[in-house]
Amino acid sequence: MIILKSLQSLLTIFFLIFIGFYLSKRNWFNEDTPILFSKLVIKLSLPCFMIYNLTTSFTKEDLTSSSIGLLIPFISMILTFSLSKILTLILKVPKQKRGTFSTMFFLSNTIFIGLPVNISLFGDEAIPYVLLYYIVNTFMFWTVGVHSIKKDSGLVDDKKFSYISSLKSILSPPLIAFGMSVLLILFNISLPKFLLDVFKYLGNLTTPISTLFIGMTLSTLKPNDFNIGKDSLFIFMGRFIISPLVTFMVIKLFPIPELMAKVFIIESAMPVMTQIAIVSKSYNVDYKYATVMGTLSNLASLIFIPLYMLLFIYLF
Repeated sequence: MIILKSLQSLLTIFFLIFIGFYLSKRNWFNEDTPILFSKLVIKLSLPCFMIYNLTTSFTKEDLTSSSIGLLIPFISMILTFSLSKILTLILKVPKQKRGTFSTMFFLSNTIFIGLPVNISLFGDEAIPYVLLYYIVNTFMFWTVGVHSIKKDSGLVDDKKFSYISSLKSILSPPLIAFGMSVLLILFNISLPKFLLDVFKYLGNLTTPISTLFIGMTLSTLKPNDFNIGKDSLFIFMGRFIISPLVTFMVIKLFPIPELMAKVFIIESAMPVMTQIAIVSKSYNVDYKYATVMGTLSNLASLIFIPLYMLLFIYLF
């Protein structure tokens, strides 16, 4: 019963994707709509989402006392990302897809699916641990992940590397909003309620816009776009086997609460991040690749989430 309840969030995502698909087929959207949606998410709704959720969920004491809770996912993601870079060479992933491959391999959908799944499984007590994982996942995405995706587009030239160009390549509205949120928390600055409400309402647009975008993209795909190659299979392995396994091994090195361990493992085994497709679109790389893998990984999670709940019986 608990497992079925946890899958409700995935069904919600699928239904929103279907609405985007259906409305696109009915010609509600034109060719400029995906560009508009990607700008809305990256430059408006997602930054607002971060500011509202971080400043209302954490205090200075929470951040300063959560060093281990931040260290575990950071180490896990660095290890998984490093493995993904090795795999791009072994699998001979095309250069224009390597950054997207690595980002889908090592980062997960921590909030839109991870949060409701963890609440369904473990209750509201899981929320602080979900947000800890979310902080690291977000930071890694808007630095390492976005930089890697941008390299796929050819906009980043390693031969002309400089600290200034590198900084410009990773700075983005969501990352700036993330930094602002941390500063507000550390300096105990409380935003006015009306401003928080604005951030909340705009932030709530993130999930529906992102899923409608995926639905619109799916409506333009042809059957051969869904061909599963070796790299696609390894993305599934990265999301549902390698990433949670690495997280489990790192957890064993630190004395942390059992609930935190369970939440981190579930978070590391979530599907591909929704925002990867939107960021790929904004940098004119293969966003269809990210859209297909995001959709298929959501489907695969219907199988893997119940499996992990059964494994917890023997692991903890």
